[in-house]
Amino acid sequence: MAVTVTTMKKMKQEKDKITWLTAYDYSFASLVDEQGVDAILVGDSLGMVMQGHETPVPVTIEQSCYHTECVARGVSNTMVVGDLPFGSYQTSKEQAYENAVKLMRSGAHTVKLEGGELQVETIQFLVERGIAVCAHIGLTPQSVHQLGGFKVQGRGAAANQLIEDALAVEQAGAFAVVLEAVPQSLAEQITQKLSIPTIGIGAGPACDGQVLVLQDMLGIYPQKSPKFCKNYMEGAETIQQAVGNYVAEVKEGMFPAQEHCFN
Repeated sequence: MAVTVTTMKKMKQEKDKITWLTAYDYSFASLVDEQGVDAILVGDSLGMVMQGHETPVPVTIEQSCYHTECVARGVSNTMVVGDLPFGSYQTSKEQAYENAVKLMRSGAHTVKLEGGELQVETIQFLVERGIAVCAHIGLTPQSVHQLGGFKVQGRGAAANQLIEDALAVEQAGAFAVVLEAVPQSLAEQITQKLSIPTIGIGAGPACDGQVLVLQDMLGIYPQKSPKFCKNYMEGAETIQQAVGNYVAEVKEGMFPAQEHCFN
């Protein structure tokens, strides 16, 4: 059965952990779909793992649409989340809508954008026009230069702002929110406060779901993988088995373990 935003809300209510992975092409999308992953994020991380850039900033909407088309052809049941890249939604609500439509026409079921309170009007604008939106707060890679690098977010006084961001995007109509590189105790607080699912990446086991970059969890990205990642090819005989093990460990609450978390 195809996974929808309604499915994910029900999974949160029933405390059934949600599994996401990135993918950028037909072959891997088909493999991930077969292993029962709930959602594929066609992330702007493609700028790093597919194109070799140091950040996702150079990715264009045209490139995102191309990879979304490839992924969409490979899935039967998995939700496809298209990532709005840097510069494709920040100018105006209308710009965001135009580019979200492009991703939807390329095969995305939903779209993702970065930002909390500052993106409330844009999220509401898209939702009112029939586009399901996932927000992304904490470490927002498109703002990596402004943040001073890939650093943990939400420590100390900044924690309150992240809570406000999470509540704001929920109120605006987001169906889920990605929490990246935040202390696990803060992620747990946010998860308890929201009625929409939290999808963690370096945010601890209390999140309603987890997402990893496929190349990181397969150990094939040539650069150093982040602390919050686990190499699932270790001990696996095939990529299918590695993805299956990831799904099982998330569902059983075994991943992420403490060594993958920030305090």
